[in-house]
Amino acid sequence: AYLIVTIGSGFRTKGVDRALLAIASLPTAIRKNVYYFVIGQDKAVRFKRQAKQLHLYKQVRFLGGSSDIPNFLFAADLMLHPAYKESAGIVLLEAVVSGLPVLTTATCGYAPYIESAHAGIVLPEPFLQSNLNTTLLSMLTNLSVQPWSEQGIRFGLEHPLNRMPDIACERIMQFI
Repeated sequence: AYLIVTIGSGFRTKGVDRALLAIASLPTAIRKNVYYFVIGQDKAVRFKRQAKQLHLYKQVRFLGGSSDIPNFLFAADLMLHPAYKESAGIVLLEAVVSGLPVLTTATCGYAPYIESAHAGIVLPEPFLQSNLNTTLLSMLTNLSVQPWSEQGIRFGLEHPLNRMPDIACERIMQFI
């Protein structure tokens, strides 16, 4: 089985509708083994209805907010974040350094980190649902042979992501 997660409030902005369509497009043999957890605060009624229409209702869970995000990052197989617009997306960096491969869109502010870490795939703009569908299938079938997890963990160890506020302050002080 595969556990796919989307984490964050604002399900429309995060592209939960796109994610559901992509999961529904998977071949039956794979789709029946996919579980999709949406973690965050928002009104889920519309998306639950979509999941039901796509015959995914038993495989999709809207879990609300959680203080246990690290465990979801470690337990999941893939973070699916096909956002319409995302100014930053710190959860993407959290996924990368946790070793969770990420499939996201270029509209996310932190998407370049996914690319530079080689820890997943960033879909280009303009967004095409068919591109998401085929990329999701490709990623799921290649999870065991792609080094996305290892590369993400290495990226987290080699880059001072936990020092970003300190570095920003240092650069501001240098500028002043």
